[in-house]
Amino acid sequence: MFAVGITGGIGSGKSTATDRFIELGVPAIDADVVARELVKPGRSALKRVIDTFGVEVATADGRLDRIKLRKIVFSDSEKKSQLENILHPEIHAEILRQLSESTAPYTVVVIPLLAESKRQYPLDRILVIDAPHELQIERVSARDNQSPQEAEHIIQLQASRQARMAIADDVIVNNGSTQDLQHQVDALHKKYLAYACGSEEPENA
Repeated sequence: MFAVGITGGIGSGKSTATDRFIELGVPAIDADVVARELVKPGRSALKRVIDTFGVEVATADGRLDRIKLRKIVFSDSEKKSQLENILHPEIHAEILRQLSESTAPYTVVVIPLLAESKRQYPLDRILVIDAPHELQIERVSARDNQSPQEAEHIIQLQASRQARMAIADDVIVNNGSTQDLQHQVDALHKKYLAYACGSEEPENA
């Protein structure tokens, strides 16, 4: 099994890049999707989150109020660590399970906090989606209806661009059109297929 980790800062374009890999027939495992599944009603992780942060992070019908929880953890680094200690071990285990069941030539694994993670993932390549800082703020503000100051605060809580580049084997600079991004993904897709089937040796980072 050949696995490619995809990471990048908020607003960098990870989702758009991943969507293109999926269009090309590549299965994708997304840590954010896994996390959302883990906190659905009835799941033990949801109970632990509510027990830790209080009933105010639950809606009237027992679902997780993501907006309230996000405000709590983004304003308090200790609470952010508490949430990570609850979710990250289960996210890690589920990603490993899904990877073990994949039969495709290669699989992409989207891990936004890969540079911050202390957990090891069986990744053969790490692809960083990069974007200029100002463009990140512009995208986050438009997408999430947040002020530039709020977007900046989220960016500052994430790993630095230098930290992500330090773990990168491949980099896509997403500072143009969606079509430009897709073309870069298409080129990497051909390389990853070649690496996965052994017809080409992976390039050094």
